[in-house]
Amino acid sequence: MTHESDETTSVSVDWDARAASFDDEPDHGLRDPRVRHAWAGRLRDWIPERPSDVLDLGCGTGSLSLLAAEQGHHLTGVDLSPAMVGLARAKSAGRDAVFLVGDATAPPVREERFDVVLVRHLLWALPDPGRAVRHWRELLRPGGRLVLVEGVWGTASPVGIPADRLTALLAPLAAQVRVDRLSDDRLLWGREVEDERYAVVAVVR
Repeated sequence: MTHESDETTSVSVDWDARAASFDDEPDHGLRDPRVRHAWAGRLRDWIPERPSDVLDLGCGTGSLSLLAAEQGHHLTGVDLSPAMVGLARAKSAGRDAVFLVGDATAPPVREERFDVVLVRHLLWALPDPGRAVRHWRELLRPGGRLVLVEGVWGTASPVGIPADRLTALLAPLAAQVRVDRLSDDRLLWGREVEDERYAVVAVVR
């Protein structure tokens, strides 16, 4: 699981060491009811209303997974960090959610198994994002959705993936691509932000 404040790739960060404090960020732990409500509303818009099989890649401590499970979806979360996965399991105890330790670029799941692949703040840090989205597309059932929350963070030395680049990567794979701009929704982040933040919802062919 990566985050906009880190200017390194996910493999160079000790996420096990960061697990205990990971949820301190407002958009990680979703502890503020207003932030939690804002993300819940977005998930309702991005994920089909009917109960769906959702794969949350780079799930971290499982905050988004838990929100989706509370909305009636069947969740599988994957994260490279055993400590993050342990916290996600504890947080989602009693919910319809399973968490696995594994590489988000090659998760230990079957192809054409999911209705939605949800990925937040991960794709930008991968060495080959095009390859990743092509593999993730294979995990979806026909007509499934990729929900990718990304951005370009910082001003002096910006890091990230612009929305136009990501939509270009998805164009050969998707029948429909929508970009939702998120920078102006301060409740999602628990504060005002000035950089580019967005979500792409792609319905695959």
